[in-house]
Amino acid sequence: MFSKLANAVFEQSIADYHKYDSVDQPIANPYPKDQFEHLLYMKNWIDTVQWHYEDIIRDPQIDPVAALVLKRKIDASNQERTDVVEYIDSYFLQKYADVSPNSDAKINSESPAWAFDRLSILALKIFHMREEAERADASAEHRAKCQEKLNVLLEQRTDLSTAIDDLLSDIEQGKKFMKVYKQMKMYNDDDLNPVLYQAKK
Repeated sequence: MFSKLANAVFEQSIADYHKYDSVDQPIANPYPKDQFEHLLYMKNWIDTVQWHYEDIIRDPQIDPVAALVLKRKIDASNQERTDVVEYIDSYFLQKYADVSPNSDAKINSESPAWAFDRLSILALKIFHMREEAERADASAEHRAKCQEKLNVLLEQRTDLSTAIDDLLSDIEQGKKFMKVYKQMKMYNDDDLNPVLYQAKK
């Protein structure tokens, strides 16, 4: 099952990041580039670094110049994240290229890769909520509330994993078909963001 594989790789990536817990720590992807796991690991590493970027930028005492630099890093990270999602979808498009959809086949509301994107973020939520549920210096009330939230997140992961496996099975059987749209981000495009293209005049 793809979801079981993805959850294991996501947990590995998160654990590897937290050995150093530094947004400046370069990725050391343990999987060869021709393996699907390589894409999954890269996807989650980007998400994990960005998770911590988002924590840092919310520091009320952050220097404004440092915040601007960090905002640029977050923008670049968002673009990387989108690129890897598209690589993951390309993997599935190639994997199921020879499948002929049934005449009554339907399209899904999201592609497989965007579902894996949500699963990656969910893995991060679970990791950090578990930290809070087990935080020794927090009150018993805080830990209990976080444990309740963690239980919901774990249930959500089970449901999303099942949905992903069902979607891939339906695509493989021709019950659903993939149709992928490139993400047409505009804010970082010199030709589409008015602030950027007007500055070039």
